Amino acid sequence: MDRGSQYYPLIPMDYPDPDVIRVEDTYYMVTTTMHFMPGCEILRSYDLVNWEHLTYVYDVLDCTPKQTLQGEENAYGKGMWAASLRYHQGLFYLCFVANDTGKTYLFRTDDIEGVWIRSEIKGFYHDASLLFDGDKVFIAYGNKNIYLTELNSDLSGPLEGGLHRLLVSDEGNPNLGYEGTHFYKINDKYYLFFIHSKREEWRRVEACYMSDSLQGEFTGGDVFDDDNGYCYQGIAQGGIVDTPEGNWFSILFQDYGAVGRIPVLVPVTWKDGFPEFGVKGKLPTEIVVHGMKQDYQYTPLYENDDFRNVWQGNMKENRRKYGCFGLKSRWQFNHIPDLSLITMDSNEGKITVRTDKLCESLTQAKNILTQRMKYPGCAGEITVDASGLENGDYAGICALQADFGMVAITKKDNDYFIVMGNRDKQEYEMVPVQSNVVELRLEVDFTNMTDVSTYYYKKDSEWIRVGIDHKLKFDLAHFVGCRFGLFVYSTKKTGGSADFMEFHYVEKD
Repeated sequence: MDRGSQYYPLIPMDYPDPDVIRVEDTYYMVTTTMHFMPGCEILRSYDLVNWEHLTYVYDVLDCTPKQTLQGEENAYGKGMWAASLRYHQGLFYLCFVANDTGKTYLFRTDDIEGVWIRSEIKGFYHDASLLFDGDKVFIAYGNKNIYLTELNSDLSGPLEGGLHRLLVSDEGNPNLGYEGTHFYKINDKYYLFFIHSKREEWRRVEACYMSDSLQGEFTGGDVFDDDNGYCYQGIAQGGIVDTPEGNWFSILFQDYGAVGRIPVLVPVTWKDGFPEFGVKGKLPTEIVVHGMKQDYQYTPLYENDDFRNVWQGNMKENRRKYGCFGLKSRWQFNHIPDLSLITMDSNEGKITVRTDKLCESLTQAKNILTQRMKYPGCAGEITVDASGLENGDYAGICALQADFGMVAITKKDNDYFIVMGNRDKQEYEMVPVQSNVVELRLEVDFTNMTDVSTYYYKKDSEWIRVGIDHKLKFDLAHFVGCRFGLFVYSTKKTGGSADFMEFHYVEKD
């Protein structure tokens, strides 16, 4: 199957820091999932162009106060990122650090859709990449200064007396120094790939260094500096992979504003043993990929949900489809969920979420159910039954990020109101409603980093705008792309609840 004239981006959603491998006829990609649970999502493809959800590596990590949103604690902007995915002698290995715990985690399995066995590698290895080289295993890692450390045979920590050295340095870079390491041995040569910024201005660039041995000097430099005409946002950081025919590609990411960092497919060729990205260092207007399983139907990475989950077929199929604690796998919770506060009723087609804490901000609410948003824009619609709310409770749909916007139904002095608000606790409009069952809508426009959200409620079968257009932005406070979030939280009394029904994911025309 030939795929030509590919549109960009590859996946128009927030899948940053990609690493990709191929095992026989199947490609696997892992990307950063930060604080969202379940975590460490793995996607599958048979042609490098179309991707679908395959599995989550873990449901929870350490259940710390930050990961479980205890009190004012949270793990926003931290958690799991920049994982390394490898396949060696019949086993899959996955390694990453979590900045909230300061640990380096290692998971392994002989069945990528099965149970992953967790352990830890002693030490903290920023943006690490594993390399199996004969009977030895190494880890390359770092920021600005990139190090190589030889691990012991069980990968539990550094090998005593083993190789440990500085490989390359981007010290003194006033912007972003080398990080996002991807480490390979290809045709008896060793390759290091990094992301960094130009020193004279902020712009992401991909770099590569090569050596004939692990003890030798690594030489190289920038290999890809292109924004593909999009808002001067550079394309960099990711893995490389070969096809069964022997062609090579890289999957890197590009900043797209509030929607997040999204993958881009780049062809790779070789000249005198050194990789060349794109065509003369630029992304070509046409890419041809010879895919496998031509008639295969991929499951979309976003979807509607009537919350009438029907488990059928074998266990793997059920886990693939309902991998979010029994909910559809497109969903993830904002942190580790408290399942004792959640009731799923497939017969009634609803999910009920109760509160057990008071929140000064929406982002501190437990059990926010999220889906990624889609470039260049999309809308989410939800029906909320607020009959279980206490006075001071809010329930609705938000554009979830640090500078969030939301539309909700709230209960004040035993009356119900539609309200549109944001992070600054500003309620821009409040509309009284007679019914405690409402339909709410959130629209976003990400075109060319417009990053504007608009809010609605339904009255007499018509969507009525409420509040203001809210400007969204990507920042380091959450360090992830904006998502739809279904939420309920209390400000005066705990124990209230809301029912969520009929979520509709609407693509932009």
